[in-house]
Amino acid sequence: MPKINRYEDISQIDREAKKDYIDRHSPFVICEDTAKKGEKFKVKVKVGNEYSHPDDFDHYIAYVQLWDGDTLLGQATFTPGTLGNEKSQVEVDFYIIPKKSKLKLTAMAYCTKHGLWESEEKVVEVSE
Repeated sequence: MPKINRYEDISQIDREAKKDYIDRHSPFVICEDTAKKGEKFKVKVKVGNEYSHPDDFDHYIAYVQLWDGDTLLGQATFTPGTLGNEKSQVEVDFYIIPKKSKLKLTAMAYCTKHGLWESEEKVVEVSE
């Protein structure tokens, strides 16, 4: 089982290098707090909030996944140079159709140099 890294509140960290390291690898789930059952629902996953990640041949974000609990909803895979070999924030829009009353969304991002990173859980209430 690979080690899973998790986001820490960077406002509580003193060293700038550690803030940069944590933030640029952490995926964030961005979506509305509510959805309608059976209707298309947009979920954005963004890797890095304040800091950008490299896009080098040997150091890049290889994939981003969106999960609902233990169910994989989608995955986007990248190759080096997708972001023009420039530091940037990977962003992926997933469109899902909720079928149950609550979603428990998490995202995973894999850095080829620093491993697997998991977002905080985002709970979405689904109405009829």
